[in-house]
Amino acid sequence: MCLAWWSSRAGRAPAGAWRRLRAALAAAPLAALAVALLAVTAAPAPAARETRERAPAIGEVRLSELPREARETLALIKRGGPFPYRKDGSTFSNRERRLPRQPEGYYTAYTVRTPGERDRGARRIIAGRGSTGDLRTSGEYYYTDDHYDSFRRIRE
Repeated sequence: MCLAWWSSRAGRAPAGAWRRLRAALAAAPLAALAVALLAVTAAPAPAARETRERAPAIGEVRLSELPREARETLALIKRGGPFPYRKDGSTFSNRERRLPRQPEGYYTAYTVRTPGERDRGARRIIAGRGSTGDLRTSGEYYYTDDHYDSFRRIRE
């Protein structure tokens, strides 16, 4: 009940009402903080859950099964170039997390020429730095023919 109501009706608040009100008001922010902390720690935020999720299973493709143009691009990567497209060798950020998570700058993208296309087309090879740190010898190569929607690891 409101203390002002008591004051207007009885002339004064019940004994100890002011003390109880001050105690309740002092405890309210602490109780709200405790409830908020419990709510935050009880269920991880969606972003936190996403960081623990693993990359989807990635299929494999043998080198001999790749289109000729992909085999040529892989040979260029292993030689260190020269590459026919200006954007070849640019960082692939893996924002959609379709490849295993690695630090920024770990993956590099290369265009696989698509006959009949006037632009770069959808085919790419993504090279990871691997344990060697050298794209030419890492052995970590992924092929996509649908512009990063899916990947298959290249097995040589």
